[in-house]
Amino acid sequence: MLFAALLKVRAGTIAERAARRVKWQPPEGVRLVAEYWLQTTDPSVISIIEADNVASIMAAVAGWDDVFDVTIVPAITAEEGLELARQIMQE
Repeated sequence: MLFAALLKVRAGTIAERAARRVKWQPPEGVRLVAEYWLQTTDPSVISIIEADNVASIMAAVAGWDDVFDVTIVPAITAEEGLELARQIMQE
């Protein structure tokens, strides 16, 4: 399943968070699809991830919740959204 992770800065400097990110790998069951570092603190990072289950998502968040407030929301691609919109409009 696809998710968007919105990370708002809670603590640490940019250098500290960047150094930590260089070493970090997603936990088993989580695949990083895309990651964007924004020039703002709310959100500071947007990650698009695929996960096999909620436990995998929780493991990924646990590694960052001391420096970011993390919000995880289900997501679909634009193509999937357009297809759903077409189906809804036909009903």
